[in-house]
Amino acid sequence: MVRGLPQTLNYTCEPTNTPDHVDIPALREKYRYERDKRLRKEGSRQYVEVSDDYASFYETDPHSPPVVRAPLTEEIDVAVLGGGFAGLLTSAGLKRAGVKSLRVIEMGGDFGGVWYWNRYPGISCDNDAYCYMPLLEEVNFMPSKKFADGVEIYEHCRRIGKHFGLYEGALFGTQVRTLRWDEALKRWRIATNHGDDIKARFVVMAAGSFNKPKLPGIPGIKSFKGHSFHTSRWDYEYTGGGPSDTKLNKLTDKRIAIIGTGASAIQAIPFLARHAKHLYVLQRTPSPVDQRPNPLTDPDWAKSLQPGWQEQRRANFHAWAFEPFPAGPYNHDLVCDFWTEVNRNMANRLAAMGNPRLTIEELLNLREQEDYKTMERIRRRVASIVKDAKTAEALKPYYRFLCKRPTSNELYLDTFNLPNVTLVDVSDSKGVERLTEKGAVANGVEYEVDCIIYASGFEITTEISRRFGIEKIEGRGGLSLFDHWSKGFKTLHGMSSRGFPNQFFTGFTQAGVGANVSAMYEQQAQHIAYIIKEGLARGVQTVEPSQEAQDAWIKTIRDTGVPSEQFLQECTPGYYNNEGGGSEGIRTVFGEPYGPGFYAFEKLIKEWREKGELEGLVLT
Repeated sequence: MVRGLPQTLNYTCEPTNTPDHVDIPALREKYRYERDKRLRKEGSRQYVEVSDDYASFYETDPHSPPVVRAPLTEEIDVAVLGGGFAGLLTSAGLKRAGVKSLRVIEMGGDFGGVWYWNRYPGISCDNDAYCYMPLLEEVNFMPSKKFADGVEIYEHCRRIGKHFGLYEGALFGTQVRTLRWDEALKRWRIATNHGDDIKARFVVMAAGSFNKPKLPGIPGIKSFKGHSFHTSRWDYEYTGGGPSDTKLNKLTDKRIAIIGTGASAIQAIPFLARHAKHLYVLQRTPSPVDQRPNPLTDPDWAKSLQPGWQEQRRANFHAWAFEPFPAGPYNHDLVCDFWTEVNRNMANRLAAMGNPRLTIEELLNLREQEDYKTMERIRRRVASIVKDAKTAEALKPYYRFLCKRPTSNELYLDTFNLPNVTLVDVSDSKGVERLTEKGAVANGVEYEVDCIIYASGFEITTEISRRFGIEKIEGRGGLSLFDHWSKGFKTLHGMSSRGFPNQFFTGFTQAGVGANVSAMYEQQAQHIAYIIKEGLARGVQTVEPSQEAQDAWIKTIRDTGVPSEQFLQECTPGYYNNEGGGSEGIRTVFGEPYGPGFYAFEKLIKEWREKGELEGLVLT
C-alpha cells in the first residue's frame, strides 16, 4: 500500500455552521433520559435468529434462481467462505500471491455480499465512494459520483471478480453447513447444503459484518397474514420497480409499515412514501440525517490524480473522521462531509485560538463541545424541514455523534410532510408491542397494513454462532470455535487462532480498525495471503499460532486498548453498543481493535512480514 501525504486539491473545505452556544449539562441529561427509556434487559437477544420458523428471511434469494448441481467431493488448497468485499479482496490477494487452487463459496447467486443482497430502492453508499470502493486503481474504475448507488457498487464487485478470474471455481448458491478440521488429512472438511465434501488445506472466514439479517423479536411475527420481507431481501415482485427503477408501481393501493429507521430505512422510505397508499414508519430511535450533496465525478479532477491517490485519500479520511484530534500532516480535509465534520470544526476552532498547546483533557473538552454543537445543528435542521412540530421532535436524535451510524439523505425528512406518511414513535414502549393478523400494535393502537417491511439491519454484535451462519465450526480435537471465543476473541493479530490450524479470520476481531471496512479487509487480505503463500511454498501441513504468541497478542490488545465502554454505555441503544448491553454487557461492533490505530497496526504486521520468520506461528 502506498503511504504519504494527501494530494492537495484546489478547493477549500469549510467548517459547518453550528450554533455558537449549547447547554451541554441540560443536553447531557436529555441524552441520558432518551437512552434510559429505550434500554431493554435482553440487549441484542431481543432479536430472533433467522433460522427454523424464520429461515425464509435469510435463505430466500429474490435475485437468482436456486442452484441445482451434483455434490462435489474434492481437495483444494484454499476455500474462501464469502463473496463480498472480504472474500473478494482476500481472493484477489491470494491470486496475486500465485495461489491457483482456490474456491470462493458464496450463499448468494453472485459476488457482492451485502451489495448483492441489499437492492432496496434508493440504496447507495453512505461513505465517500472514492475511499470505500476498493481496488479502483487496480481495475481502472472511477465511481460516477461521491456517493455511488448500490447498482454501481454491485457491478464493481463483479468487476473485481472478473478481473482476478474468481468466477472460475466459484460456488454460488452454496451455504456452508459445517466446518470440521480433519486431523488425519490435515485439512478442513466443508459440508454444504448441496451435500459437498470439500477438503481444503486452508480456509478463510470472509462472511463480512453485514451477513445475516436481524429480525426484531416482536410477538406475533408469524401471526401476520399480510406480506412481509426484510430490506436485505427486497421483494420487487410485490412492490414493483427494480434495483435501477424506484417506481414502486404495485403499491398504489397498499398500506405499508416499515419497522426501523436506520441506514437502510433512511434510503428506502422516500420511495415507499412516494408510491404507497399509506406508509407507517415505526421508529424506536431516530437516526441523525444530514444533507447529502452528491456531485458527479469531475473528469478533470479524475485525470489529475496520480498513482496511489486512493490510499492517500483513505489515510486522509481516517485522520479526519476517526482520529481523536485533527493533527498530523493532513492539512486539508479531502472528503469533506458529515463524517469529518466534528474534526473539521475543531481544527477551525483551534486555528482561531492560534493553535495553542493544550492538554489532552482540554482537547477532549473542546471535542465534546463540537460534538454537542454538531448534533444540535442536525436537530435544528430537522425542525427547519419537518412542518409538524410533534413529528419533528420525534425525529430529532438526542445522543452523541457516532453513538449511531451517521446518515445523509436529501429526501428523507421532507417525506414526513406528505399526507400519506405517519411516523409512529415507539420509544416509550421500547419497540412495537406485537403483531396481529392485520398489522402492528404500537402504543396501544393497531395499524392495519397489507405489508410489513423489516428495516432492522444485520446481526453484528450477536454471538458468532449466529453471525457466521454456520451450524458448527470444529477445530482440533472437536474444539468448537463458538465455545472457544464465547468469552472473547483469542487470536494472533486477529487473523488466526490456536486450535484452529490453517484457518484465518477477517473482520472486526483483534486487528486494526480502518476508516472504512474495505480498507480493513484489504489490510487483512494482504497479511493472510502472505501467510498462506509461505505455507504452501514451504510445504508445511499446518500453520497456527503458538500459545505463547497468542497470549502475548491478547495482552497487547488489552494493554493498548482505548477505553470506550463509558462512551458506549451513555449512548442510546443500537448495534454499536450491543443494544445498550443489557445483561450481557457492552460488546462493540468493532471487536477488540488494536489501540494504537489502523496504520500503526499496518506498520506492525508489515514489519512482521518483512522479517520472513512467521514469528509466533507454529509450522508442522
